[in-house]
Amino acid sequence: MRDILTDVLAHQPLDPQESARRGGRPALRKRFYTQAQVGDAAADGSFPLLLDGKAVRTPARRLLAAPNPALAEKIAAEWTAQIEAIDPSTMPVTRLANVVIDALVTAPQPVIDEVTKYLGSDLICYRAGTPASLVERQAQAWDPVLVWARQALGARFVQIEGVVYAEQPPAAIAAARAAIPAEPWRLGAVASMTVLTGSALLALAVAHGASDADAAWTAAHVDEDWQMQQWGRDEAALARRALRQTEMQAAAMVLALR
Repeated sequence: MRDILTDVLAHQPLDPQESARRGGRPALRKRFYTQAQVGDAAADGSFPLLLDGKAVRTPARRLLAAPNPALAEKIAAEWTAQIEAIDPSTMPVTRLANVVIDALVTAPQPVIDEVTKYLGSDLICYRAGTPASLVERQAQAWDPVLVWARQALGARFVQIEGVVYAEQPPAAIAAARAAIPAEPWRLGAVASMTVLTGSALLALAVAHGASDADAAWTAAHVDEDWQMQQWGRDEAALARRALRQTEMQAAAMVLALR
């Protein structure tokens, strides 16, 4: 069901354990340039990344460029920050830009459709029945987003106890779908947040200013944090979360600048 988003958003860093299973990190390319900077506006009004004065291409050989100078400067800053080697795992804005330019600019509809599918089984609609402490934490973190969706979007989602799938009202899904941005850069940010949190509603709340990225990130990890309180910290899980959080921050930055 979610193959399109998984493929399109393959810019996200590998789980460290998965990387180990695949034979470790791939060899990194040595830094080959002296200066990264933003070029003058192109014919389409975008601002390209230049390395030593030369334009950079995406994996699909399109011009790596941002729709405004502020976003372009963020991309250039990531390239400037590379020291001896170019490490894509430290360049979330660049990777998200590649996804937007290579996939979403030409074909946004499949990604909108996949984000919509997340609405049908959204994380924040599935609630624990016990214990009371977890029930309360979920309610505190997730209820305000459902209230916002109902009041601002006209989308009345139903809470479900347990993890067994249950259909949401089609009218709720349709109303929330209408709030998914079609503009490629904002869509890319929302799609990335959806995959990272498991919740299209949390992503939409950030996109529409009803939540900030930090609050949405915390809300997405209510269950995991509660489990750690009961059984102790899971350092491997926290390391994976830290990697994913850089993606969340990059997506939030794109929304803020777009």
